[in-house]
Amino acid sequence: MPEAPIDPSLIITFAVPAFVLLILIEMVVVKITKKGRYDAADSATSLMMGFGNRVFGILFGGFVVLAYFGVYQFRLFDLGWTVPVLVACFFAEDLAYYWFHRIAHERRFFWASHVVHHSSQHYNLTTALRQSWTGTLGFCFIFHLPLPLIGFPPLMVLMFSGFSLVYQFWIHTETIGRMGPLEWVLNTPSHHRVHHATNPKYLDANYAGVLIIWDRLFGTFIPEDDKEKIHYGIVSQLGTFNPFRVAFHEWGGMFRDVKNAKSFREVLGYTFGPPGWSPDGSRKTSASIKQAWAERQQQQTSAIAAE
Repeated sequence: MPEAPIDPSLIITFAVPAFVLLILIEMVVVKITKKGRYDAADSATSLMMGFGNRVFGILFGGFVVLAYFGVYQFRLFDLGWTVPVLVACFFAEDLAYYWFHRIAHERRFFWASHVVHHSSQHYNLTTALRQSWTGTLGFCFIFHLPLPLIGFPPLMVLMFSGFSLVYQFWIHTETIGRMGPLEWVLNTPSHHRVHHATNPKYLDANYAGVLIIWDRLFGTFIPEDDKEKIHYGIVSQLGTFNPFRVAFHEWGGMFRDVKNAKSFREVLGYTFGPPGWSPDGSRKTSASIKQAWAERQQQQTSAIAAE
């Protein structure tokens, strides 16, 4: 079988100098235009999380490769490195990423890793580097396993995953506005700002990797509203820049809840229910926050109509 035209492991490595340069450029632009914010402690934490992500990737990334090649032994089709297959793999990988990303917000077990990326209350290019240390150990890679099972070469899947991560770097910025017709097809800074918002209006939306078409297709797309100022972070802000707390706080919370669970149903709920799930519904979930917000909106509308 032909070798991959690009070594997947080198994609992000080669992109690092460009990341550094773009961060420096954005800092200058923010300083001049006052559009966007940087905080030294926050950015330092994001950089440490990114460094830790690379370390854990080196230590445990081999398990992902082994899983891909293990599943590939049972592939349904033999797909080679041809242009049609490459095009199909690009779309298939992006779709797999959408579902990983969506479920990582909807199920606490996967959210425990992904919450790291949302923990910053700032939104700039360093935020893109705030990545999980536990993604592999948290089995986040399983959502891509159907691709090698279908027959896409594992290195092809890894290559497009690398391209997707590099693409998503530049959309973590407040310095770029809307991008015209591209907004209909691509994931853009405007769309991704919505994804990082804690505003009830914006919760659980815009899970795209490269293409925003999946959100439009599956009903999770919400456009940015210039009248709705975006607040970033997570519903219960951490209030710390300690990288170890950032990396493991949700895992610790989940283990404490499971330890105190009174039934197997509660164990399942605390582990695989939506983030914030509780047996009596006393904790806030995205659904309950959005419902309360919608009710307030309806009450305000009714009050205005009654005047």
